[in-house]
Amino acid sequence: MSDGHTPSGGPARLNTGVAHNARVWNYWIGGKDNYEVDQQVGEHVAGMFPIIRDIARADREFLGRAVRFVAEERGIRQFLDIGTGLPTADNTHEIAQRVAPDSRIVYVDNDPIVLVHARTLLTGTHEGVTAYIDADVHDPDAIVERAGQTLDFDKPVAVMMLGILNFVLDYDKAREIVRRVMTAVPSGSLLVLTHPTFDSELGGEGQIPAMEFWNENATPPITARAGADIAAFFEGLELLEPGMVSCSQWHAPDSPTPVPQYGAVAVKP
Repeated sequence: MSDGHTPSGGPARLNTGVAHNARVWNYWIGGKDNYEVDQQVGEHVAGMFPIIRDIARADREFLGRAVRFVAEERGIRQFLDIGTGLPTADNTHEIAQRVAPDSRIVYVDNDPIVLVHARTLLTGTHEGVTAYIDADVHDPDAIVERAGQTLDFDKPVAVMMLGILNFVLDYDKAREIVRRVMTAVPSGSLLVLTHPTFDSELGGEGQIPAMEFWNENATPPITARAGADIAAFFEGLELLEPGMVSCSQWHAPDSPTPVPQYGAVAVKP
């Protein structure tokens, strides 16, 4: 195990004694904004479930393809990215504003270290807007209210929920969060979502013991779900081709190996 890297600019109130998802995820995708405890837990989980690094990379690559798709093919110019995580290369605003410099992006997260990095690194074009909301996914009304200060909810919005609803352990609450947010956006808006699964056809059985270890040794607690339950998040929406598939295979240019993380994009009629 290498020496723990101390992320620069972190406020004193950060709890560096307990592994945190944003930092462990950063470690898995090769970032440096993590501590020794994050590396230790990340390595242990990877030992139990070696495909986890592939999942992390596949989820990140899905983000790139999905943002380009909704910006280029659907003409979306507004993005509400809930559960931002630590900034890396090709964040949502960078991809969207590369397609259309006047794109407006609002990031939402509530982890202190993400907040520090977001304010420093998540800066966009002069033509567009890049904003950050310090808010919890469990409070969708506050997210919508504050996002409305930057986004025009009379025009379509791409709502990004990548790997975030798995931290809402109550399934009914998770569905309600999606409903509340999607109710606030107009027809033509899109839901872009990824979520881990324990479905055996995607090789997800190994998620169960790995997540049990995670929940005992890191924060916040996490859960995987069956594909049928994840599909229900899209109730009332129209799934775009190719539907809900492994996120590694969604609009992929070749035929990559599936990972146990579903991804899909759906439009609000």
